[in-house]
Amino acid sequence: MEKIVDVIIVGAGPTGINCAIYAQQAGLNAIILEKGTLVNSLYNFPVNMTFFSTSQKLEIAGVPFISIHEKPSRAEALEYYRRLASRFELNIRYKHKVDSIQKQGNEFNVSTNKGSFYARNIILSTGYYDKPRLLNIPGEDLPKVRHYYDEAHPYIGQKVVVVGGANSACDVALETWSKGAEVTMVVRDSELYQKVKYWILPNVENRIKEGSIKAYFNSELAEIKDDVVIVKTPDGLISLENDYVLAMSGYMPDYDFLAKCSIQVSNDQSRIPVFNANTLESNIQNIYIAGVLNSGMLTSKLFIENTRHHCEIIIKDILSKLAN
Repeated sequence: MEKIVDVIIVGAGPTGINCAIYAQQAGLNAIILEKGTLVNSLYNFPVNMTFFSTSQKLEIAGVPFISIHEKPSRAEALEYYRRLASRFELNIRYKHKVDSIQKQGNEFNVSTNKGSFYARNIILSTGYYDKPRLLNIPGEDLPKVRHYYDEAHPYIGQKVVVVGGANSACDVALETWSKGAEVTMVVRDSELYQKVKYWILPNVENRIKEGSIKAYFNSELAEIKDDVVIVKTPDGLISLENDYVLAMSGYMPDYDFLAKCSIQVSNDQSRIPVFNANTLESNIQNIYIAGVLNSGMLTSKLFIENTRHHCEIIIKDILSKLAN
């Protein structure tokens, strides 16, 4: 049996790393349980992605984040978080997928695919990138449909439909077009999201205006077939020849997992996990909600840069309970 530790952190993303460092510096014994690899979500970002935030705003634990340009790249971010994990010798258990969390007296039994762990406090920092928002239309399970994007090379010379009008969709549309794909965007709203990265938005808008990238606004996919897609437009249904569908329709928290942990969520469309705004403690005593997970379905509300303080709030509350 594993010994009982002060804190188990679920998720080795930037928030999980930050929480572990704060716990360590406060003299607490902490373990991070990560189902994949270090900063798993960032690892699965597009290879050539550039962050919207500056490197300074992504810094944690007072450790400088040095990047060549003001806006760091995915590769630079991965290196930064690798150095943090190594420098602070964080106790991270990789490929440990948490199945459930059960309270047993004053402790928690955290069940994983590789055994059970025990802790007095739990911090959930699982983010939302692992669960795509599905289109829920016929044909979405075809091999040509992708909910994650890596790089442009596979789409050279192909007819690509990009679903969505926010940051990811605009990035993907522009990059695949620039590498030789025939790109069509299908956007549910009347225009592209106006808070898209300022160096990307006008470029995409200009490509649409000149006809290099075709765009259907106030539209959505109705069905995906082997060689075509059916698009519902204001003028009715149309059929487009198609090789790939890149559904950049967003992501969402793993609500099934939250339910297994007995974490309540709001009843409105935001589905924000229930937590105390002053301590970030959930409806379950000594289980805390940290990072972008706190935004529920409002995934454009919270980011690494405006959740860095969560760790300090949580560790402060844990310490205050220990003092009492």
